[in-house]
Amino acid sequence: MMTPDFHLAQINIGRLVAPRGDPRVQPFFEALDSINALAEASPGFVWRLKDDDGIGAGRGVGNATAIAIGPDPLLIPNMSVWQDADALFDFVYRSAHTPVMARRREYFARFDGAYQALWWIPAGTVPTLSDGLSRLWLLDRFGPSPDAFTFKARFPEPDRAGPPADMRPDPWCMGNA
Repeated sequence: MMTPDFHLAQINIGRLVAPRGDPRVQPFFEALDSINALAEASPGFVWRLKDDDGIGAGRGVGNATAIAIGPDPLLIPNMSVWQDADALFDFVYRSAHTPVMARRREYFARFDGAYQALWWIPAGTVPTLSDGLSRLWLLDRFGPSPDAFTFKARFPEPDRAGPPADMRPDPWCMGNA
């Protein structure tokens, strides 16, 4: 089998409605380890961001909820890398992750601006949190482009020509409903 030249990186951020330990967000934190394990066991998974339990490590215990990305302690990041867009899409919208994500409005405040961005990276590359935050900024300021896009306007890998594709994520999953 041929090794792909590019992988798909993703970042999403959210502002919790309450700090960890508060009953309003406890179900989210209780589900986090199993959802991370599901991601790691999913076809096409490559890497995910982790806090002190293993930032940069590919698999295993840990999450990124303790990583500060600004002065607001309720703002938390999530980043991962996947072999391709279909693998990430299947995990997000067609797995046990989907019902947990459907409850996100219980755990996270509505976000003003881009909260998720996708971009292609050379296979074997591990993106930094700064890489991800800069992609969110690009998407927020300039809209979808080959440098930062969404499932609704997914650009092809850099070595392939073509217009962006709409992967047709359910509106309730995208935060539109």
